[in-house]
Amino acid sequence: MNLMKYISDKDNKAYLKKKFYIFASILAVLLGIGFVFLFLQRILGNTSFDKTNKTSLKEYGVYIGANPKDLLDKDLPDTIVIDAQYCSEEDISRLQVNGHIVYTYLNIGSIEGFRDYYSDYEDITLDTYENWEDEQWVDVSKEKWQEFISAKADELMDKGVNGYFVDNCDVYYQYPTEEIFQGVSSILEDLKRKDTYVLINGGDAYVSEYYSRNHSLDYILDGVNQESVYTCIDWENDCFDINSYTDREYFTNYLEIVLSAGKDAYVLEYATDSDIANEAREYAKEHNFKIYVSDSLELN
Repeated sequence: MNLMKYISDKDNKAYLKKKFYIFASILAVLLGIGFVFLFLQRILGNTSFDKTNKTSLKEYGVYIGANPKDLLDKDLPDTIVIDAQYCSEEDISRLQVNGHIVYTYLNIGSIEGFRDYYSDYEDITLDTYENWEDEQWVDVSKEKWQEFISAKADELMDKGVNGYFVDNCDVYYQYPTEEIFQGVSSILEDLKRKDTYVLINGGDAYVSEYYSRNHSLDYILDGVNQESVYTCIDWENDCFDINSYTDREYFTNYLEIVLSAGKDAYVLEYATDSDIANEAREYAKEHNFKIYVSDSLELN
């Protein structure tokens, strides 16, 4: 027997055996880490490791009642809606530097008594806004109102906002005449020509009618926000609750039409009960709606 060859073969076998044990040990450790990761993910309900779920809670927020200075101290979502009339260009720039897309509130269908221009348009108001005694519906067919909204939109855009959150297209629901329909259309088409993002709040009667006539929403909006899809406001008892099945299905169908037209769908829900708030978020996630849940009508 060649002793040196025997010793060499024996050493090689020992070396290979040692390498196998090291490899097996590393593999066992990695598998163990993987099982622990999956176990924790299951126990925590996918909240710590599910990036999509985490993002869905932080992608959108409405703060039209907030003080501009207070916004800087908030943990804000990626996309926010503010009332830029009360913000400076510097306020908006700081928000954008911090990574936020900023849309501004723009009321095209009614006018609040606290606005400094209220007296200039009081003569074309129509009636008091239900549940909001300090607000009046406006005759949007009037040229002077359309010109005012266009100029106000330019003024807000000059502050650097990324788009408009357009409220009270529901004036057409309140006054379903051809004149009002054309007035709302003229205002929205003008906003779209400014080459910016137009997000309509509500407006189901108007948007549905426009879509049935034109089979497209391209010339009037980029997205729709609907308030109170899963939740509702109980005005009589001054509280928030879960919406009726009928109303929920109606608004869900409305937003699904918006999505089918290639536009974005958002929901603004109101809830102080954390379980209801979470249910609303899950419902929105199931339907691909971006959601914000507020615990106050003040939106601050």
